[in-house]
Amino acid sequence: MGETISRRLWFQGDWDAEMEERAFPNPFPDYEAAAAVPAEEPPCARPALTPEELGLPFHSDGKIIHNFTRRIQSKIKDLLQQMEEGLKTADPHDCSAYTGWTGIALLYLQLYRVTCDQNYLLRSLDYVKRTLRNLNGRRVTFLCGDAGPLAVGAVVYHKLKSDGESQECITKLLQLQRTIVCRDSDLPDELLFGRAGYLYALLYVNTEMGPGAVCESAIKEVVDAIIDSGKTLSKEERKAERCPLLYQWHRKQYVGAAHGMAGIYYMLMQPAAKVDQETLTEMVKPSIDYMRHKRFRSGNYPSSLSNETDRLVHWCHGAPGVIHTLMQAYKVFKEEKYLRDAVECSDVIWQRGLLRKGYGICHGTAGNGYSFLSLYRLTQDKKYLYRACKAWPAPFTSSPTSWPPRQHGFQHLNSALQRGIQRCKKTPKGPDGTTGRQVAWRLTQKPPCILRKGGRREQSPADPRPASLLCSPRWCQRDVSVSSAA
Repeated sequence: MGETISRRLWFQGDWDAEMEERAFPNPFPDYEAAAAVPAEEPPCARPALTPEELGLPFHSDGKIIHNFTRRIQSKIKDLLQQMEEGLKTADPHDCSAYTGWTGIALLYLQLYRVTCDQNYLLRSLDYVKRTLRNLNGRRVTFLCGDAGPLAVGAVVYHKLKSDGESQECITKLLQLQRTIVCRDSDLPDELLFGRAGYLYALLYVNTEMGPGAVCESAIKEVVDAIIDSGKTLSKEERKAERCPLLYQWHRKQYVGAAHGMAGIYYMLMQPAAKVDQETLTEMVKPSIDYMRHKRFRSGNYPSSLSNETDRLVHWCHGAPGVIHTLMQAYKVFKEEKYLRDAVECSDVIWQRGLLRKGYGICHGTAGNGYSFLSLYRLTQDKKYLYRACKAWPAPFTSSPTSWPPRQHGFQHLNSALQRGIQRCKKTPKGPDGTTGRQVAWRLTQKPPCILRKGGRREQSPADPRPASLLCSPRWCQRDVSVSSAA
């Protein structure tokens, strides 16, 4: 694979159609074109143009203009109202930071950080209390497990000067560590469900509460477990010289930030992880270089080492997640090649990253826009601030609640389902004796709302479920994912 173009890119027409399904065409000129001053008159004869007249959302010093700030604040207020209304019917048992109540607590904690409004901190506390009463012990990471609620709870109580409750959260957080460092555990190493996700929780507490809140020995034990796991797999795959630290999840060697090497290397390079310089230089650095050499000619990265499809431009799979690892490598190793690759990632995201999938961080516009903010913080190049500001309003100008995008969304689901049905027809019998054609027929018996253009709320007479449930996005996504996997 290396730096060669992926096989999919040879079929340019198919690739363009795929991108059109996955992302909005970027309608914005890039920063250089937007900032260019019209040349009809000599410079001395024309007055200085304002940022609004140039189409820029910030002043020459990088400070965001008032009108754009007001738009953001207004949109945040509207979205908070919608969110609180929607939470009345949310899953009461989902306490994760990724999709549940801890994520809401984090939101209010960030609003408190920005505004210093104590009401936001108290609102965050309400959700923290809810999550701490419902820990289930099934997972151990910051985003998807008990480590997230406990870490956020420790920080919220610390800011409220409730040191006893804060310390209790930290104690429970450290009790999860036995599962993390156990050599016989089948726990993965990735960020979403594995050891790197638990390490993030420990470093988050120390970052928010100060060094020493979590002892260095606990952090070192987790770091050592991650490194030992990477060395073991690298030897098994006979890649120790090329990639000293190799990781896999569900038997695939993923590259991206959520499940892959990029997220793990990023955590190992964090200063608070205190990985010694020899390990960073001899093990982490060559592993990052191995990952870099797997990028596509476009500048994007594959979802896994075995995947040759240049298709996904998400934080979880693709350039928007790998870019953070490259920026951190530039900070740690001071080599321009990492910054150069990060800039290439930024160009890929700008060209192909206005995603139709949603607004979220994992595989939505927010995660892609955040990469621009991080690169601006590193370089102070206003091009990346411009790109972040332009990426932000894109999903809101084409709301998924408006009819045309919603109609397109149902058409997209229909086409995905039909592709799955065609694959089913070619599948031999499964363990239960069911043939692929039988599975395909069952899929066509699902509610007509999925199969009918426009997504009208109609219901099969044989299906007792209410049409409102059948037409819900969660239900539709579940069936489409099943058919696609088949």
